[in-house]
Amino acid sequence: MGGNLDPVMAPTLTDAQWERLCSFGTPMDVEAGDYLFRSGDAAYEMALIDTAEIEIVRDSLWWVGEAVITRMGPRSFAGELGLLNGQSAFLSARVTRGGRVLRVPQAELRRLMAEDDELCDLLLHSLWARRESLRDGPAALTLKLVGARSSRDFLALRRFAERFGLAHTVVEADALDPAAAAHHALDPEDLPIAFIQGEPLVRATPGMVAERLGLSYQGHADEIVDLVVVGGGPAGLAAAIYGASEGLSTVLLDAVAPGGQAAATSRIENFLGFPFGVSGDDLIGQASLQALKFGVRVYAPCEAVKLERVDDVLEVTLADGRIVHTRSVIVTSGAAYRTLALAEWDRFERSGIYYAATPLEVRQVLGSPVVVVGGANSAGQASLYLAANGCPVHLVVRGGDLGSRMSTYLVDRLVEDPRIQVHTSSRVVGLDGEGDLQRVRIDTAGAVDARGLFCFIGAEPATTWLRGIDLDGDGFVRTGADVAAYSISLWQRLGREPLPFETSVPRVFAAGDVRRGSMKRVAAAVGEGSSAVASVHRALAL
Repeated sequence: MGGNLDPVMAPTLTDAQWERLCSFGTPMDVEAGDYLFRSGDAAYEMALIDTAEIEIVRDSLWWVGEAVITRMGPRSFAGELGLLNGQSAFLSARVTRGGRVLRVPQAELRRLMAEDDELCDLLLHSLWARRESLRDGPAALTLKLVGARSSRDFLALRRFAERFGLAHTVVEADALDPAAAAHHALDPEDLPIAFIQGEPLVRATPGMVAERLGLSYQGHADEIVDLVVVGGGPAGLAAAIYGASEGLSTVLLDAVAPGGQAAATSRIENFLGFPFGVSGDDLIGQASLQALKFGVRVYAPCEAVKLERVDDVLEVTLADGRIVHTRSVIVTSGAAYRTLALAEWDRFERSGIYYAATPLEVRQVLGSPVVVVGGANSAGQASLYLAANGCPVHLVVRGGDLGSRMSTYLVDRLVEDPRIQVHTSSRVVGLDGEGDLQRVRIDTAGAVDARGLFCFIGAEPATTWLRGIDLDGDGFVRTGADVAAYSISLWQRLGREPLPFETSVPRVFAAGDVRRGSMKRVAAAVGEGSSAVASVHRALAL
C-alpha cells in the first residue's frame, strides 16, 4: 500500500464521522510493541486508531525478511477486505507509539454497515481499495502459488485466487532455473504448492487453501440461517444480495468460486447499463463486493452434495460432511460444461483444454494458434478476445449457419476479422501433442496447430445432487406451475400451490440456468435470482 495511503484507502474523516465510527468500538490502551492483530488470526477485528500510531507489517517468511507495508496514525482505521469476507489476517498491525485504540467486533461492523449508509460506503471503498493495492508488492508473497504452467490443477488454484481477489503471487515452475528450483526445494510430485505465510501446502487444491485462509464454511451446530443460495453465478449473487439487503441472514455457497459461467466471459456488450461492454470478471467482482456490503457470507469452494428436510428445517450437506441448516434454499447451481467425445480429451484437459477465455487463460496461449469450438455468443466473444490478444483462431461450428445461435453483431465481427477462420458444418475429430496440446484435427480442414482448445458447447444442469425434487427429462428443475402433478397432495396439505420459482419441495426454490424454461442470459439470471427472493419472503411468512 505504500508509506502514504491515498484518500480512498485512508479517507480524512470529519469530527462527526469519527465520533459515529468510534461509537461502534470498544476502547483500550496499547503500548509500543503490542499487536492489534497478527497474520493468521481468524475473524480479526477492525482497529480504530485514536491517539496511538501503528505500522502494518508483512511478517518475515523463510526466504525474505519482514516488510513494513504502511504506517498509520490518529483518526485512521486498520483492516482490509478480509474484515467482510471472513478471511484470516495475512498482515500484522504493530503498535509503534502507545495510546488509545478502539476495537470494532465483527457484529458491530455489520451493524455499522447496515445502519450508517455514509460510513458504509466510505469503509467499503477503502477496504476494497486496500485489497486491490495489496495484490501487488510485498503482501502478495503471503500466498505464493507454484506449479507447472500447463497444469489444470495449477490453473484451478490461480482461478480461485483471482475470483476471490486474493493477494497472491504466481510462480511457474517451468520458468525457474535449476538453482531457483533447488532453493524452493521443489519436487514435481508435490506440485502445485501453495506457500501460505511461508509454509508449504503440497499438492494444493482450492479447498485446502480456502480452509487455511478461513474461507471455507464455518457455522455453529445450532445455527439456522434464513436463506442458503447454492451457486455463485449471476442468479445466485443476485438472490444473495437481494435476500441479505432485505434482512435475511444469507449464506452463499459455490463449488468453485463466485462467478459461474459469466466469469468465464471475456466481454458482455448487451448487458443493461454498460454501453462500452463489461468483462465477466469485472461484473462478478463488483457483484461479489456488493454481496459483502450487505452481509452475505460467501464460502467457496463449498460443494453441496445433498439437500433434505429434517423436521421443519432444510439441511444442505457439503462435500466435506459439514451441514448448513436453513429455513429456505435457492438452487442456482447452474450447469456443468459439456465435453467432446474424444479419446484424448481427459489427457489434454489438464494441459491445453479450457472452458473460459479470460486473461488468466489467455496468458497460457498468448500469441499462439488456438481452436474455439461452439456456435453461440460465448464462442464468438472468446474468438474475438483471443484474436485481439495475438492468437490466430480457428472457430469450429457444427451448424451450417453461424447466425442461427449467435448475435448479429458478433457474426459480423467474426466474418470481418482476418485473424479468425470460421469452419461451419465442422467437427473436431482428434487431439495431438507430446505432453501439452499441439494440434487439433478438424474434419473439414485436417490438422491445425493449436496451443489451446477453448470449448463452448453448452452445459448440463448441475442437479445430480438433488434428490426428491421434480426434474424434467433433461435434468432441469421444475418450478411454480410447472411442478408435476404427482406432488399435488403435498401442496393440498399445505393449503397452497407452489410459488413462482418454488420447486416440488416447499421453501426450496430454483433460478437461473438450472431451472427448466429459463432464458440462458446473464440479465435474465439476475432477474430470476432477485425475483425468487420475493417468493422466499412469502414462503417464510406462511
